[in-house]
Amino acid sequence: MKQSIINKTTKIIVNCQLSIVNFTVTLLISGILFSGCNDIFKDTPVNKLSEESIWKSQLLIDGYVLPWYRNMSHGFSVYMPTSLLLKGTTRDYLPWYGDQLTVGKAEWYSTAYGDILKSNAEEITRRAMINWANCYNQIQSVNRLLENETEMSSDIDRDRVLGEAYFFRAYYYYMLLRQFGGVLLIEKNYNPINSPVKFPRASYQEMVDFIVTDAQKAASYLPAKQIGINLARIEKGAALMLVAKTYLWAASSKFQNSQLSYLGFPDDRSEEMLNKALTAYKEVMKLHYILIPINSTTQSGIVNEYRNIFLTKQSQESIFEVQHSNDGDFDSGFGHKLDREAASPFFTGTVAAYCPTHNHVKEYRMLNGKMYDEAGSGYDANNPYAGRDYRFYANVLYDGCEYRGHIMDLHSRYENNVLVKGVDLTKYAASELAAVTNTGYYMGKFVSDKQKIDNDATYGSKQNYIIWRYAEVLLDYAEISFRLGDAGTALEKVNEIRRRVHVQELPSVSWDDIVNERRIELAFEESTYWDLFRWGIAFTKMNGSKTTLKGIEITKNTNGTTTYKEITVNRADDRIRRFREIQYFLPIPWDEVRYQGITQNPEWIEV
Repeated sequence: MKQSIINKTTKIIVNCQLSIVNFTVTLLISGILFSGCNDIFKDTPVNKLSEESIWKSQLLIDGYVLPWYRNMSHGFSVYMPTSLLLKGTTRDYLPWYGDQLTVGKAEWYSTAYGDILKSNAEEITRRAMINWANCYNQIQSVNRLLENETEMSSDIDRDRVLGEAYFFRAYYYYMLLRQFGGVLLIEKNYNPINSPVKFPRASYQEMVDFIVTDAQKAASYLPAKQIGINLARIEKGAALMLVAKTYLWAASSKFQNSQLSYLGFPDDRSEEMLNKALTAYKEVMKLHYILIPINSTTQSGIVNEYRNIFLTKQSQESIFEVQHSNDGDFDSGFGHKLDREAASPFFTGTVAAYCPTHNHVKEYRMLNGKMYDEAGSGYDANNPYAGRDYRFYANVLYDGCEYRGHIMDLHSRYENNVLVKGVDLTKYAASELAAVTNTGYYMGKFVSDKQKIDNDATYGSKQNYIIWRYAEVLLDYAEISFRLGDAGTALEKVNEIRRRVHVQELPSVSWDDIVNERRIELAFEESTYWDLFRWGIAFTKMNGSKTTLKGIEITKNTNGTTTYKEITVNRADDRIRRFREIQYFLPIPWDEVRYQGITQNPEWIEV
């Protein structure tokens, strides 16, 4: 009988975890040795650290905890190998699967990302197995620490460490819940070599209760605000946000009245979940988080201040974010290549990895609060980018806008009767492997106009990757209030977001208004991807035949006029973009199904 994924990883997790700790400690020791403070290691060779020694040293425990942080979504740290042998190591960007953002590099459709985009069952099964194993590796690591709590020496920052432990166990179970439904609830250090115990699939209610209980324990240990050397660590607000997010996720109509207890509730508990989520969000709102104010009143000033929100590490708006290296080093550190991979050819960009779609551009309202195609909006088809929500100018680089002192040239023009593409549409150095935007837009959100961009591969970008921020709290609160029948509060929260960016407040609010505000304010953030699942619209938004991705083709004519032509940037059928209903719940690794004797998620077959 094959061993389960958990069984396989359990046998090596201590060694793997200690290897990570040893690597971390080795780096730390280098600094300590140079400062002459190496006494704490003199009796313990670095490559022979015992597990018992970890619980006695704050330094070693911090090294032990580090993988919990590092194994979250890396955000902008993407890796797209085309080699068959390396496909399993692919790191992609979740918003690429939605309809707001796409990639310009054609070769990436030959990677694991491309296979999943096409709903390739084999690749989805492999990705699911990797995600499953990663989550359980971290959960088992947390369980080991919690079982050794009494072994911690008195000089350990016990509350902080326990807060991190309970938070991350809840967080990784939350990751599993969103992908697989009810899974195996393991809260003790599990070693199948010593214990033959098997685990059933937990019900949806059991999953929600477990995650919430752990997150609330984490909140009881963690401070309201981290300071000093702990500034980048999780705090109480992240734990309370996890409580709220879990209830909001569970409130989806997708998980009500389910015939299978591990895929949803046996009855409709959406109202109960919504009320519990509302209570949790109120607790988050009592803490120190705020919407970062924008004081400028000019378009350029508002755009710059809004962009800076996403370039400021640990701002007052940030609740939880993935930390990236301040030096941007992505070889020995934890940087990424966002600015280089998002750049146009004018800035030596060759990847065009983040291309906003015209679908998304059309989501931006006019400054007067009306949609572009609504009566009285003032929209001018001959000047389509004028008078739009200021967040459009911050989030999207479009033809004629200025960025880094350069006027973006995203149109074609006639020169001697020959149609010539603009510099931002022309491949850098005429490289065959280089890419340009296929939508007519580049991303303005998240990128830094201060970041050096060239062919030097020894450095990268340093922006942190925001998981949750206070603006999302307000938008979640608005959504819940509206669903509970309180449109007045929903309108108040939506307008609070709109006031911050100096656009017209809405006189009333509908469900479509709430969805639109969320997709604009949280554009290109990971939450917009998960919204497609909890709203039950992934099948519509992630299939080419249902939502065809669009771009814009702009031509400056010889008579002085400009033509704007909407184009299709991928096939309108499902050969490039395909999503099947069974993907709402990914396949549990088959070895796990056999070993534990549990039921696989519906309709998946072994490949």
